[in-house]
Amino acid sequence: MTSDRISRRTLIRNTALAAAGAAVAAGAKSLAVTPAEVTRVVKNGRINQSVSKWCYGKLSLDELCIASKNLGLKAIDLLGPGDFPTLKKHGLACSMINTHGLGKGLNRKEQHEECLAQIREAIDAAAEYGYPNVITFPGNREGMPDEVGIENTVIALKQIAAHAEQKKVNICLEYLNSKVNHKDYMFDNIKWGVEVCKKVGSERVKILYDIYHAQIMEGDIIHTIQTYKDYMGHYHTGGNPGRNEIDETQELYYPAIMRAIVETGYKGYVAHEFIPKKDPLTSLAYAARICDV
Repeated sequence: MTSDRISRRTLIRNTALAAAGAAVAAGAKSLAVTPAEVTRVVKNGRINQSVSKWCYGKLSLDELCIASKNLGLKAIDLLGPGDFPTLKKHGLACSMINTHGLGKGLNRKEQHEECLAQIREAIDAAAEYGYPNVITFPGNREGMPDEVGIENTVIALKQIAAHAEQKKVNICLEYLNSKVNHKDYMFDNIKWGVEVCKKVGSERVKILYDIYHAQIMEGDIIHTIQTYKDYMGHYHTGGNPGRNEIDETQELYYPAIMRAIVETGYKGYVAHEFIPKKDPLTSLAYAARICDV
C-alpha cells in the first residue's frame, strides 16, 4: 500500500494537481480544482486522448474545453454540430459525433430510414469540420436472433458506407454491456461487431470498443485489442466496477491497456468516459497522466 501511494504521488507531483492527487492517493477527500488551475500532464502524446462531455455535467462545455486543453487532451467526445464552434474556439476536435439513440437502431429494417438520415447528417458535419468519427448502435434484441440482427445491420451500413468513404469519416458501432447498464442490447460481444464489419467490408465501418463495457461482458481486454486491432475505430475508458475513476479503486490496469493500443499502431482517439466520484478534474488529470504511455 505504501509503495502504491508513493507511485501515485510520483506520477502527478509535477502538475498543479499534485496536492489534490496526493490527497486522493491517501484516501482523503479530493480537493476542488478549477479549469484554469489545471496544467499539462500529457507529455508523450502517443495516445490521442479525449473526454466525454456527458460525464462532466457540472462543467460547461467551455470549462471542460479549457481544462482539456490545459491537460493536453485533443478532443471532446459525443457532441453534436451545435457544439462545434465552441470546440473550434478552443482548438479542440470532436472525436465522436452523436447520431441516433441506442435503444432502437440498425438491427431493424423499419428503423433504417430514420437512423441512416441522422448518420448521414453527422457524417456531413464531421467532414465539414474535419472530424473523424460518428457513432451508431444496433439497438436491443427484443427476441431477435443475433444472426438476424447482424444481417439487418449490415444491410443498413452498406447503404451509408460509400458516403462515409467519400467523406473520409468512420462510422463506429458501439459495444455495450447487457448485464448492468443496457439490458437486452444486441452488440454485447466482440465477435458480433467483428462479423458486421467483415460483412460490410468497408474500411470506414469500425467498432467503438468501450473497455468498461467489454470488461463486464468478456474481459480479456488486451488480447481482444491485439486480435481485432484492424476493426477498432475508437476506444472508451471507464473503471470497473462502477464506471468511475480509472485508478487503483478498480480492476483494470489502464497503463498496460494503453501500451497494447499503441503497439497495434492505432492512431485514433481514446476517450475517457467514466463518471468521477471524486473531484472531477483531479480524476481526469490522473486518468490522462496514466494513459500517457
